Amino acid sequence: MNSWQVILSGWACMVVVMATLWGVQRVRGDAGIVDVAWGLGVGFLGAQFSALSAVGDPARRLLIAAMAVLWALRLSAHIAVRLTRLPEDGRYQSLKEHWGARAQWNLFLFFQLQAFWSMLFALPMWLAAQNPLPMWQLLDGVAVVIWLIAVSGEALADRELSAFRHNPAHAGQVCQRGLWRYSRHPNYFFEWLHWWAYVCLAAGSPWGGLALAGPAAMLYFLLKVTGVPPTEAQALKSRGDAYRQYQRTTSVFFPWPPQRGASE
Repeated sequence: MNSWQVILSGWACMVVVMATLWGVQRVRGDAGIVDVAWGLGVGFLGAQFSALSAVGDPARRLLIAAMAVLWALRLSAHIAVRLTRLPEDGRYQSLKEHWGARAQWNLFLFFQLQAFWSMLFALPMWLAAQNPLPMWQLLDGVAVVIWLIAVSGEALADRELSAFRHNPAHAGQVCQRGLWRYSRHPNYFFEWLHWWAYVCLAAGSPWGGLALAGPAAMLYFLLKVTGVPPTEAQALKSRGDAYRQYQRTTSVFFPWPPQRGASE
């Protein structure tokens, strides 16, 4: 198969997967399963595109496939564990309430949109795997460093928040420890940073500059659509003035020392 056939077949596979999982969430009553599938979909499609349709240096293709799969397994495993321990994400509860009788139909469309985005977010990995330059170029090393910092930082932020939430003494409080002292969404920041690794790996590829669409799109979605806005709305709903104070003193996205008046 040529590149477009591989890409379209990957999208078709995700369409089927997301349709199936939509049925599962109807039974379980928890739409958060879509987040598990999105991460796995992007990672494994990225690895598939790199292995089956890219024509770049074989060593770099293998590196990209490994990076994609390991990132996806870490992220999706974390979300899957969270699904077993916590009620449905407040974002999805709010959407269901807002949509009312059309909730399930809208959720089906939402799941299919995630199938489409899984395919699109795998394309920067494919662009990087097209790079014909032999390993190791300087930017290959930079990419690996970025990937390690990003995945480790996101894992640490997730672990800190999980530990905070599972301590009964912190009920109703706002996590301002560790990385969460410097950013209200450090997990989102490191997720965004991760996509810059593929930009570096794509340097030298035909159309490699298009890999910039990965971090650009991720930044838009995190800051304007599916990340910060619904998360903060839910936090304000559940934590009220405590979260408003956190908003006044702590950077929304990029890690930065808190302003005076932040809680210790």
